[in-house]
Amino acid sequence: MTDFDVIVLGAGPAGEVCAGRLAKAGLAVAIVERELVGGECAFYACMPSKALLRPAELLAEVARVPGAAEALCRGVDPAVTLTRRDEVIHDLDDSVQLPWIEHLGITLIRGFGRLEPPAGGERRVSVGDRTYQAGRAVVIATGSAAAFPPIPGLREVEPWTNREATTVKEVPDSLLILGGGVVGVELAQAWSSLGARVVLVEALPRLLAREEPFAGEQVGDALRERGVEVHLGAKATAVAHADAGFTLTLEDGAELACRELLVAVGRRPLTEDIGVDAFGLEPGQTIDVDDQMRVAGHDWLFAIGDVNGRSLLTHMGKYQARAAADVILGRDARVTEDGPRSPRVVFTDPQVAAVGLTFAAALDAGIQARAVDVETSATAGASFYGRGTPGRARIVVDDVRRVIVGATFTGFEVAEFIHAATIAVVGEVPVDRLWHAIPSFPTRSELWLKLLEEYGL
Repeated sequence: MTDFDVIVLGAGPAGEVCAGRLAKAGLAVAIVERELVGGECAFYACMPSKALLRPAELLAEVARVPGAAEALCRGVDPAVTLTRRDEVIHDLDDSVQLPWIEHLGITLIRGFGRLEPPAGGERRVSVGDRTYQAGRAVVIATGSAAAFPPIPGLREVEPWTNREATTVKEVPDSLLILGGGVVGVELAQAWSSLGARVVLVEALPRLLAREEPFAGEQVGDALRERGVEVHLGAKATAVAHADAGFTLTLEDGAELACRELLVAVGRRPLTEDIGVDAFGLEPGQTIDVDDQMRVAGHDWLFAIGDVNGRSLLTHMGKYQARAAADVILGRDARVTEDGPRSPRVVFTDPQVAAVGLTFAAALDAGIQARAVDVETSATAGASFYGRGTPGRARIVVDDVRRVIVGATFTGFEVAEFIHAATIAVVGEVPVDRLWHAIPSFPTRSELWLKLLEEYGL
C-alpha cells in the first residue's frame, strides 16, 4: 500500500518549498518534522537575528541624516527589541505556519523520521511506531545544526549556539563569541547594540574569511567602534566554567572571561540516526547528490538544503527544492548555480553583499581577472543613504570573456544591490552590453556606471 507519492523529511525552508511545489502539482505529499514547521531560519537564525539587528542599524542611519538626527533622544530599547523579535518568531509557536500546509492538502507528521532499511522495500519512512510508504520519492531536508570545534571543555560547559543567541529573553552582561563568520559578526553587533559587553574571537587572521579582505576589515572596524573587543588569529585551547560564567583560554595563554559563551564556527549536517547508513551513506556527514539532487544509486532518494553541503544558504536550499520537485514530477530540471556563484549577504552595518568569486578566488581558478573598485558612496543618490559611512564596491571581471565573475558591495543597506549583480554573473552578461543598462538618476544604482567607467568603458 502506498501512503503518499512523496515523503519529505524536514519542514524547514527547503522541505516546505519542495513539498509545496509537489502538492500544487497534485501529488499526495507528507512532510515529517520533529520540531518547528519553518525550521532553523524562521525561528533561530535568519529571521530573529535580523529583528535584533534592525533597530540599531536604523538608528545609526537616522543619526547620519541631517534633519532627522536632531530627533534622536535615546538608543535602542532592549525590551522592545526583544518583544519584536518574539513577534517575528511567534514565540516559537509554529501554528502560523500550518494553514498553508492544510490549504495544499499536505499531511504533516509530527515526530522523528527515519529511512527504513531497503530489505523491507524501498521508499519507506518510519515515525515512531508507524511506517509510511512513498510511491515516488523520499526527500531528505533535515538541515544542519551548530558545529563544535574540538576545544577541551567546550561541549561540557554547554555554551550557546545560534538557537540560544537568537531567542534568549534577557541581554547578557557579557558575551564571548567564538567565530568570526556571518553568525559571529551579526550577533556581535546585535548584542553589543542591546547593551552587552561583547568579545569576538576568530582563529583566522581576518573576519569573514571567505569574502574580499576589505569586507572583513570594514565590518571589524565597525564592530570595534561599537565597543566590541575583536581578537584575530587567536586560537582557543580550553574552556571552563568560572564563578561569573565562562573562561576561554587562548593559545598565547591569555584568558577571557564572560557571562555567556556563543559557539559560531560553522554547521554540521543533521544526518545522524535517520537511517542513511542502510543506503551506503555515512551518518553525520553530508549527502552527496548530483545536479538533480538525487543520491547516487538510489533514483528515488533526494537530499536538499544544508544536508548535501553544496550551499548552506536558505535561498539556495529553496532553489534546490524547486529543482528536486520538478525532477520528481518528471521534468528535466538541474541545479547549476548553487556553487561559487551563489549570492550571500551579511546583515551588519556596514552590510556585505556578494555573489560569485572574490578576486583571489578568480585568480586561483586560472581566470585572467581584474578587480575594479569604487566607493559605494560615489553617486549622487548615495548622499541620501549611509552618509559618511565606509563602503566599497568591487566587480571582478574576466578580461578574456569580458564578463563579471564576481561582485562585492559593502556599506549601508547594500543587500538589495546584489540581485542585479547576480543576474550579471549568472547570466554572463558582457560588460559591453551592461554599459547600455542605464540606472535612473539619482539612485544608488548609478554605482554600476561608476564601476563600468572605472573598468574602462
